[in-house]
Amino acid sequence: MIHITLPDGSEREFPGPVTVAEVAASIGSGLAKAALAGKLDGKVVDTAHRIDHDASLAIVTAKDPEGLEVIRHSTAHLLAYAVKELFPEAQVTIGPVIENGFYYDFAYKRPFTPEDLAAIEKRMAELAAKDEPVTRRVLPRDEAVEHFKAMGEAYKAEIIGSIPAGEDVSLYREGGFEDLCRGPHVPSTGKLRHFKLMKVAGAYWRGDHRNEMLQRVYGTAWASKEDLQGYLRMLEEAEKRDHRRLGRELDLFHIDDHAPGVVFWHPKGWRIWQEVEQYMRRVYRDNGYLEVKGPQLLDKTLWEKTGHWDKYRENMFVTESEKRDYALKPMNCPGHILIYKQGVKSYRDLPLRYGEFGQCHRNEPTGGLHGIMRVRGFTQDDGHIFCTEDQILAECKAFTSLLQKVYKDFGFTEIIYKVATRPAARIGSDESWDRAEEALMESLRASDCAFEIAPGDGAFYGPKVEYTLKDAIGRQWQCGTVQVDFSMPERLDAEYVGEDGARHRPVMLHRAIVGSMERFIGILIEQHAGALPAWLAPVQVAVLNITDSQADYARQVAETLQNQGLRVELDLRNEKITYKIREHSLQKLPYILVVGDKEKASGSASVRARGNQDLGVMPVEAFVQRISQDIASKI
Repeated sequence: MIHITLPDGSEREFPGPVTVAEVAASIGSGLAKAALAGKLDGKVVDTAHRIDHDASLAIVTAKDPEGLEVIRHSTAHLLAYAVKELFPEAQVTIGPVIENGFYYDFAYKRPFTPEDLAAIEKRMAELAAKDEPVTRRVLPRDEAVEHFKAMGEAYKAEIIGSIPAGEDVSLYREGGFEDLCRGPHVPSTGKLRHFKLMKVAGAYWRGDHRNEMLQRVYGTAWASKEDLQGYLRMLEEAEKRDHRRLGRELDLFHIDDHAPGVVFWHPKGWRIWQEVEQYMRRVYRDNGYLEVKGPQLLDKTLWEKTGHWDKYRENMFVTESEKRDYALKPMNCPGHILIYKQGVKSYRDLPLRYGEFGQCHRNEPTGGLHGIMRVRGFTQDDGHIFCTEDQILAECKAFTSLLQKVYKDFGFTEIIYKVATRPAARIGSDESWDRAEEALMESLRASDCAFEIAPGDGAFYGPKVEYTLKDAIGRQWQCGTVQVDFSMPERLDAEYVGEDGARHRPVMLHRAIVGSMERFIGILIEQHAGALPAWLAPVQVAVLNITDSQADYARQVAETLQNQGLRVELDLRNEKITYKIREHSLQKLPYILVVGDKEKASGSASVRARGNQDLGVMPVEAFVQRISQDIASKI
């Protein structure tokens, strides 16, 4: 007898081996119809998988995260099936699942056109409607190589040839198409109904620029029509919010081929930067951080001691002077330890908190660069806390509370918390890891934060908390982190004198709230669709005259506002007032003040708020009070 334990704890008995589909059918016809796969003893398998031993089983449907993964994986194969039907000479390579969808790389004699994509998507729908069964078979590696060579699929044969000799490989067939894959897959193509092809891009074979260029077709797939439509609406909204487009339209910054991956900040964009930096500088000051500044160039020997030269060398910019090798720093932590080591430190000095707006450089590949979100030169709101193990809990709890306040001030109220625990390859004793992990978790519990565990995702030197914020359209951005480090103080010989008079190693907490300043400002631009709140807006108010007779009064109003510390733009151009209002509205300013003869006579201004809101005429002093409240409350 085979005993199958279901998620609710109940058991089902079968006289002999049984498939996942048969177990689902024994539970109910509705579940049998909805089944996409099974989770057998924690591993996702096909519905055709035969169970020949006592096991635990959950039926995977489209409602489960694993079900969506199976749908996307299977849709990638459906894409390849459709391409081979329409373009028989195309060769298939690889087609993995990615965030929100999938892609498949093809080798073909000419670029695919938008018309080709439409035809491929149409053919995919036709193949899905045929509801062809998806079946699996296993071949020895060498036999599989010959099989694909005979089909003219040289890339697929090369992939299989890289698998160790003597191993078997699994193949999946649907209709006339067969592909190499570990699986699992949906039981039939009819389960794939809600998908869309998005774009075509170039991709080197196996990611190596020395290899030939392939065509990568991207697509998305979802469990329901509503989910697909919701995702496409989100993409449409994201396009409107794209920080690169808004950066041009609002004259904030640009990226230039003369310095790829580095940002040229324009005056308005730099004003935003300064507001963020000065805000964070106040956060440092008010929370016990000592601001420091380390050098950009550091000797190779330091990076060898920290381990970066061996493990991170290819991402570092290096130079040489007088027969000494140097690197532009990719992170700030070693410099902070060198500052810490100046002078003897006592347990009474701990915790010691350093903060720096440290400029870093990392040699990111060109294909990975993205506006100001991913660059080669960036500035971090970097901080390092030197403390004892007993102080980890209190420091992490205080940091979480501080991070929550900062994110709220910037307009983010939903945060996802994740604790990344010890990896297999690590340093430090299990007892130290136990204490560090528990301190991180307890700090989140003490802050009433529900959190996820990411087993094995910690750094080799210690566990960490990752703080991910959700933006206005539901996208997630991992920005903040606090990491426990037992390694670097040891490697760079950092010490403190304990209460017992002996020398001890401090624990080093790496922490960042906004992370890369460039990336965070890009996130802010997209979060607010360029319409930044008054306290962050590069221009907070524009003053416009209707005719030349109010020019002097408009100057007076602008000067009054500037004397109150406001960022003001004065527009005295000889243009129609409707034209000037429209131009400044497109710049997404929080407020526009219009002054004519009536306003001049009464010492007032006609006030328009962003979103074409007419607030009427009010005394200039009343407007100052209003905008000052906006700035203070950070709305």
